[in-house]
This record gives sequence, C-alpha cells and structure tokens, in this order.
Amino acid sequence: MKKFAVALLVCCALLKANAEQLTWLTSVPQAQSWAKAQNKLVLMDFTGSDWCIWCKRLDNDTFSKPEFADYAKKNLILVQLDYPEKTPLAPALKAANTALATRYKIEGYPTIIAMKPDGTVIWRVDGYLEGGPKAMIAQIEKARQK
Repeated sequence: MKKFAVALLVCCALLKANAEQLTWLTSVPQAQSWAKAQNKLVLMDFTGSDWCIWCKRLDNDTFSKPEFADYAKKNLILVQLDYPEKTPLAPALKAANTALATRYKIEGYPTIIAMKPDGTVIWRVDGYLEGGPKAMIAQIEKARQK
C-alpha cells in the first residue's frame, strides 16, 4: 500500500510539472498571428540559454513558476529568441534571431519585451527583473493598461 501511495504521489507531481510547462515559439510572425487570433500579448525573451547566468536565473525564478505559467497561458504568446554559445542553431533561425536583435536594439541578455500583436512594444526590461512572477506580471499589466 505504501508503494502505491508513493507511486501515486510521484505521478501527480509529474502531471503537475507537465501541466506547468509552457510553449515557447521561435518565430515572432507566428507568435503575432497567434496573439491576434487569441487576443493576447507577445512576450519575447532574448536569452543566452547556455551561457547567460542571469537568463538561467530568470528562467528559474520567474518563467518556471506556476504563477507565471498560469498568467502566460491566459494572456501571452511566448517567444524565446536564443543566442547560445555552445548549442548550434539552424542557420535560418540564427539569422532571424540576429535580425531581431538588431531591430529591437538588444545590447544584453536577458532582455524581455512585451508587445501587441501588431508589433507595438508596450513594455521592456533590459537585464534580470527582480521579484519573480509577481513583479513581471504586475509590470506587464501596468503597461497593458496604458
């Protein structure tokens, strides 16, 4: 009976973890199309996933939390624009990411940008945002209300 109870708890924990996983697109045009169809904002995460300590911390402290996942599922279409040092990217994706970094004047990582489906930027933070999901959600909502 104890083994069954432990197995059940492990299964529930895994299901909860999987339910909180978010879908991160790599195409801004696709994200804008989805955002328009679903009446959501686009949130772009410019990151150096395999080398940037602050990017990893932002993922751990904010993006991986249930509070952010719940908010994002209802309000955001997520896009991760990665600039890794060790992990190879497809040439087309690398070129697209480079063009976006130029367009949005990305000077450091992480940089987070929220925009309307039409591409109008409503909020931006350059660097790590302290305060976890609560701080990010509050800032996005404040920008959305303007």
